[in-house]
Amino acid sequence: MLEIVQQGLEASVQDLYGRPGYYSQGIPPSGAQDGLSLGLANLLVGNDKNEAGIEITMLGPQVRFRDAHTIALAGGDLSPKLNGNPVPMWETVGVKAGDLLSFGRMMNGCRAYLAVAGGIDVPLVLGSKATYARGEIGGHEGRVLRKGDVLKVGKPAVAPVDLEGRRVDPSRIPKFGAHADLRVVIGVESYVYTEHGIKTFLSTDWQVSSKIDRVGYRYLGPQLECVTRTPPFGAGSDPTNVVDSGYPVGSVHTTGPGVEPILLPNDAVSGGGFATIGTVIAVDLDRVGQSKTGDTTRFTSVRIDDGYRAWDERENLLMESSIVQGR
Repeated sequence: MLEIVQQGLEASVQDLYGRPGYYSQGIPPSGAQDGLSLGLANLLVGNDKNEAGIEITMLGPQVRFRDAHTIALAGGDLSPKLNGNPVPMWETVGVKAGDLLSFGRMMNGCRAYLAVAGGIDVPLVLGSKATYARGEIGGHEGRVLRKGDVLKVGKPAVAPVDLEGRRVDPSRIPKFGAHADLRVVIGVESYVYTEHGIKTFLSTDWQVSSKIDRVGYRYLGPQLECVTRTPPFGAGSDPTNVVDSGYPVGSVHTTGPGVEPILLPNDAVSGGGFATIGTVIAVDLDRVGQSKTGDTTRFTSVRIDDGYRAWDERENLLMESSIVQGR
């Protein structure tokens, strides 16, 4: 078991894939914002890649281990420490009963992932252990982790001695700089923007604003030019309003007449009345999850087939071949 002895900014139990298939009923998939990092952390400790771990955002909690475990940390570097000493990332670490894991300065990225051999043992809700805090379902009591929470750990599939010295192949470790290039499929309701507006959207280095969370990422930059149109009956008065339609996970919208694009990630609403200019491919949402306020982002137009190929490439990374033994 492990105990949250000091609450961080936002830590929650998440698995890799979340609960797809319920979006039409208003329930988003949730799951890790950076699925690649969680999946690799799980593989390090002998778990299935989709096992539940703890997603830690920007300011980490303090975690006390009540028993001996094998753990791994992946994702953004939040300066993790074990009993006050720096602890390596992207490799297995043995912890003893009473050891304290803490976090410090955010060095790169935005979210770190803690995987424990055996996985975090919480009930399945609609087939997933992922937390959807706004809907109060999944994870630990349907919410982010708080001081005093105690989490059970499942039975490890691999003996601790066989997990010693495991690390992610350095060539498979993602890089988290201050700029992200995101591939986007233009469409759904892009017709409400002029050709110049779409060109502006694709040629701008957008700045990540302070308004970012698991529900939405807002970007700062120029206004996008919209076509002159009267929204149809049932829509609002804004030129980017449409009669309510479904929002794909990763879809990008503007809240005014082409002002401040908002990208909708894992916990976003499933529909509304703002036009979708395009949708970021699923794989690149991993990179969105590691973007923080002040970083820049550029959107690049791709085809749907490119998104499928990128997904297959990521799934190939989430295999045992990404893990090496020894140093």
